[in-house]
Amino acid sequence: MIPARFAPVLFGLILSGLMSCVVSGIATWRALGAHPGFFGDWAGSWLVSWAIAFPTVLIVAPITRRIVAALTR
Repeated sequence: MIPARFAPVLFGLILSGLMSCVVSGIATWRALGAHPGFFGDWAGSWLVSWAIAFPTVLIVAPITRRIVAALTR
């Protein structure tokens, strides 16, 4: 098991991975359409997207938590 202190980083890793997978898949489909190399193109786009999304989530998450806390009771 992973120690609980790593939960925010693990959450960011999983969230950014899933979201970048979906978004890059849609963007690749719209840009290139269905073709024989689609999944390879998608995988390449996903890896680049994930490499950007993961550190972005780690930086933006604390700011987002503060905004949500200010907007809710």
